[in-house]
Amino acid sequence: MRNMQDWAKGLMDSKKRGVLPIMTHPGIEMIGREVYDAVTDGRVHYEAIKAVNEAYPQSAAATVIMDLTVEAEAFGSEISFPKNEVPSVIGRLVSDYASVEKLQVPDLTKGRVQQYLLANKLAAENITDKPTLAGCIGPFSLAGRLFDMTEIMMACYVEPDTIELLLKKCTAFIKNYCLELKKVGANGVVLAEPAAGLLSNDDCLKFATPYLKEIVDAVQDENFIVVLHNCGNTGHCTQSMAAAGAWALHFGNKIDMVKALEDTPEGVLAMGNIDPVAMFKVATAQEMKTAVSDLLERTKDYKNFILSSGCDTPPEVPAANIDAFYETLDEFNAKRA
Repeated sequence: MRNMQDWAKGLMDSKKRGVLPIMTHPGIEMIGREVYDAVTDGRVHYEAIKAVNEAYPQSAAATVIMDLTVEAEAFGSEISFPKNEVPSVIGRLVSDYASVEKLQVPDLTKGRVQQYLLANKLAAENITDKPTLAGCIGPFSLAGRLFDMTEIMMACYVEPDTIELLLKKCTAFIKNYCLELKKVGANGVVLAEPAAGLLSNDDCLKFATPYLKEIVDAVQDENFIVVLHNCGNTGHCTQSMAAAGAWALHFGNKIDMVKALEDTPEGVLAMGNIDPVAMFKVATAQEMKTAVSDLLERTKDYKNFILSSGCDTPPEVPAANIDAFYETLDEFNAKRA
């Protein structure tokens, strides 16, 4: 068993800046497959994780695709599967208290859950030099996909009982899923709660934090870390993120990373936040180097900072940009040795 408290402490105590981008899609392309193959077949997904890990061994952990449709599909949502893009939820599954009350918490045989468990199991068994971090959606973001994001924002105020019941059901499923990810060997989970960034800090403390904390309390221990991701947070709800109790917080490109570090509790890892589209996919390699160098310089005094992408990197990221990302870090670390 890998002690994840020691892993986190090791990253903070190291003279070298740690790195952990959320990045699997380049591996899909390396093995000559399409996104659809990886999100529907756990073995293909694992082969993509393996390919990325072998190409870029600097990463502090292996990560899986941030697919925020797996859990909604398990509940019964219809999913669109483009061949080479991330899947998306179609329509809404529930619309009022009565339909939420009838909604069944699914077991882990539904939809593609077993394929994602397989990908994590294979990664944990075969990538032995570093932890494997699974991926899962957070309760409020899942509820928004089931209820419709626009509708849930209004319903939080006009029918909070409906949303609280839905959140309880989403939390029950996610907790079971994370416990199973832990059981198959994953060393932690990136718990993605981007929709909570649409709420104020006070509303996050009501509609997101208690449910996240229930999951964190149930699954996080010395052998399993929760990395709470909220790329919707522009700096207004870091307090509510921290209140969930995760040992690592992952920030998106919309936030000032120095401000995020100032608001992150001592001893908690803070990861971020190079733009996954504007920098990883669209920028030139030189623009990437400039962005990474600037971020590393601005955060150099924070030992808990871990260089990362602001979210999951998308398909078709140029290899030159990924190389520039890591090369700039290597140059920075060489000066600190």
